[in-house]
Amino acid sequence: MAWGNVVPSGNQNDVEACVTERGYEAEIPTCARAESTSSALFSTVGSRRSQAMKGKTANDGFEGIVGASGSLREVLDLVRMVALTDSTALIEGETGTGKELIARAIHNISPRSGHPYVRLNCSAIPFDLLESELFGHEKGAFTGAVAQKIGRFEMADTGTLFLDEIGDLPLALQPKLLRVLQEQEFERLGSGRTHRIDVRLVAATHRDLAEMVARKEFRSDLYYRLNVFPVVLPPLRERREDIPQLASHFVEVFARRMGKRIDRIPQDILDAFISYSWPGNVRELQNLIERAVIRSNNGVLPNPLSDKNPVTVTPTTPSQDTFTGSTRALILRALSATGWVIGGPVGAAARLRLKRTTLIAKMKKLGISRPVRKDDINPLSENRKSKQWWQPTTE
Repeated sequence: MAWGNVVPSGNQNDVEACVTERGYEAEIPTCARAESTSSALFSTVGSRRSQAMKGKTANDGFEGIVGASGSLREVLDLVRMVALTDSTALIEGETGTGKELIARAIHNISPRSGHPYVRLNCSAIPFDLLESELFGHEKGAFTGAVAQKIGRFEMADTGTLFLDEIGDLPLALQPKLLRVLQEQEFERLGSGRTHRIDVRLVAATHRDLAEMVARKEFRSDLYYRLNVFPVVLPPLRERREDIPQLASHFVEVFARRMGKRIDRIPQDILDAFISYSWPGNVRELQNLIERAVIRSNNGVLPNPLSDKNPVTVTPTTPSQDTFTGSTRALILRALSATGWVIGGPVGAAARLRLKRTTLIAKMKKLGISRPVRKDDINPLSENRKSKQWWQPTTE
């Protein structure tokens, strides 16, 4: 697309033709680079030797992933599943869990990976400028519009648009976003010309959009349009087995950046990391490790949690309810849409892009069974039906 003398929207760093592999230092935010500090989730490992020393930290289809917990692998399974489609993905999770990196991963392994990846934080743009940022404007559309401006949707044409903090999108703009998602067309401010685009949308939020809908703070029709494929990220306290790998990774990154040598992390400090509740998630861990490396002077990492209120250092039991519920909801939705037909070209397995046997195994694991109506049960068939695994059992 030739833009001529038009003014691109916002920071051009938010537009990437394709995402290339970057070294350790590229993942550490500096004053000149305000990238999301939750980059631990997909921090790029600098060498194969370094990765081998860390143990099993890689997952098929992703380079240099830090962590191998079951909850993280389940997220990546969902990412692989949705990346092959053009469906809208809604990434949900607490602040600092790595939502932007999941969005980038969806783009990177999708058929659109060679096309633009454009991002916009809806909470970072003033309301009176957000519409122009999304859709662009014509010269003279309003006071101060001295040149034509290309919006993010137009910049992301044929690629992926990532809208972070979608829960902060003003109600007045939500109908316009809904129209673009449904019709793939829009008009710039001050123009009557309709532009057609081909954009895949990925949205993210730390808010509970369903509760916002109930409070009439978010449009229900837009929520249902965004919530086509939800991906729920676990907080760090629910993937504690990844904390030692993440800590070692950050120590190596910051020690290299600061020209220091850290020989070891004492076991009592790792135990404290594992026990801590991490309200700020991976971002908080990254910042505390950076502080500890700055303070180190004898090759041993000091305890950065010593400055924390000890009341917050409380062991909790990891839970996978969030991920189990997300996967269960996806499967149930597909089964309901296909009338509980599992196999065949129009069955739930095909809809989820899974093998029939894989879907059946997941249903067994999650305890998903087809509901049985009273009319379906008769004395002559009870014994036969009770032998089928998908019938509910009573104790």
